[in-house]
Amino acid sequence: MALVTTAEVCDANPQLIVSGELRALQPIFQIYGRRPVFSGPIVTLKVFEDNVLIREFLEEKGNGRVLVVDGGGSLRCAILGGNPVVQAQNNGWAGIVVNGCVRDVDEINGCDIGVRALHSHPMKANKKGIGEKHVPITIAGTRICDGEWLYADTDGILISKTELSA
Repeated sequence: MALVTTAEVCDANPQLIVSGELRALQPIFQIYGRRPVFSGPIVTLKVFEDNVLIREFLEEKGNGRVLVVDGGGSLRCAILGGNPVVQAQNNGWAGIVVNGCVRDVDEINGCDIGVRALHSHPMKANKKGIGEKHVPITIAGTRICDGEWLYADTDGILISKTELSA
């Protein structure tokens, strides 16, 4: 979907919006990383103030996927930092969307990957390994399922039940 903006996708697909097959996340995310435009199939994760499972996912080959993490919207610590983002970049992830905070912002902004998060926070997360993988999550007013597609640019983030063609 190169060179097609999220706004153009919305304008061209009113029927998908009405049916709920194409949804826009509420505009609550900050833009991080050197790749403001990214897309790919979604992998979902649900955690709370714990980043062990996030690190485990990003150690895997990304194959152009996007990790979408429901961090419960916590603003009390960062669940994603510079080291895992560097690893995600090196492992071929297209992007990471976190309903929570990040830290090591300068390091993340130096990476060739797309990252969205609510905000930055200097405190690190717990390391208990508690969470749920590949489960439906609800963030920014939208239910998101494993295997759906995410399209992000500077206008916002779209979720589609299927891959969209340009």
